[in-house]
Amino acid sequence: QVQLVESGGGLVQAGGSLRLSCAASGRTFSYFYMAWFRQAPGKERARVAEINWSGISTYYAASVEGRFTISKHNAGNTVYLQMNRLNPEDTAVYYCAAKPSGTDKYTYWGQGTQVTVAS
Repeated sequence: QVQLVESGGGLVQAGGSLRLSCAASGRTFSYFYMAWFRQAPGKERARVAEINWSGISTYYAASVEGRFTISKHNAGNTVYLQMNRLNPEDTAVYYCAAKPSGTDKYTYWGQGTQVTVAS
């Protein structure tokens, strides 16, 4: 049974930082893409950042590029999202997701962690 468990969310003041963690278990994730999505109230879930299995290739949404950094620790099957210079528009539930390399859809999802940025 694949499990993705997020942690690290919380309340932070605008301009502050948070680091989210996603612990993956249940199989080997070496050849998986891992990503962070977020969903704000009344909005669709959107991809924020993505990292390939080797950790060499990354993707960032334009709204977070330069402020967020995705990284992974393969040995520990953990993915991180370092979020700096947070602003109220970053307030959302953040989800960790995984998919096998070469597939289109993210098939494994965590339960989500709330990030709230106060102005």
